[in-house]
Amino acid sequence: MGIFSRLGTLVKSNLNDLISKAEDPQKMLNQIVVDMQNQLVEAKKQVAVSIADEKRLKKQWDEQIELSKEWERKAMLAVRSGDDNLAKEALTRKQEHDKMQAELGRQWQLQKDAVEKLKEQLRSLNDKIEEAKRKKNILIARQKRAEAQKAIQDTMRGLSDTNAFDTFDRMSERVDQIEAEAEASTELGGQLAGDSLQQKFKALESGTGSDNALAELKARMGLGPMPTAAPQGALPEASAASPATAAPDPSARNSKP
Repeated sequence: MGIFSRLGTLVKSNLNDLISKAEDPQKMLNQIVVDMQNQLVEAKKQVAVSIADEKRLKKQWDEQIELSKEWERKAMLAVRSGDDNLAKEALTRKQEHDKMQAELGRQWQLQKDAVEKLKEQLRSLNDKIEEAKRKKNILIARQKRAEAQKAIQDTMRGLSDTNAFDTFDRMSERVDQIEAEAEASTELGGQLAGDSLQQKFKALESGTGSDNALAELKARMGLGPMPTAAPQGALPEASAASPATAAPDPSARNSKP
């Protein structure tokens, strides 16, 4: 194989590949149906011309029949008039029309048969075009369904990339860290704000609440006395007076000499 032959084959193969890639089934099917419709229109025109020829031949055939009858009538008139020569001439003319009638009758029958075949072919072509239209819709639906499935698969392959999920997890951890830092900042701000001494007493009072709840639970269970409710905000009373704050005994003053 020569170099020019190989080059030509290479160019053809590349062109065919480009054409195949550029072909859109939906557009191609629509164009094919349009071409078929145009062919059907042209076929109808040809059949119409053939039908017109068949009718013209039939009309000419009928005219020859009438002319043959007319010349036969004239021959009979000549015979009645006693003019045999004129009658012969009329019969000769009648024979000419008979021959023409026979030829036109044969041509008309052939044309009639051809028209019937053309009509049958036209009906078959129309049926094939209608079938092609139905198949076109089915093929287009299959194409769109396949394209949708391919798009979904491409998307799923993109989502299966571990880099995307790694980034997603890293961002989730980053959000958790931001939330933790915000909570720590709020807690630290609450501890440093306001009177620290007052906060200590509030913490002490909140701690005694659990002790009171426990004492009440034991009292309901019969395991201890019911605790006495202290006024809110009051300091707990001392269990026993200290010697320095104890009141002096009046009897002791009276016993002195």
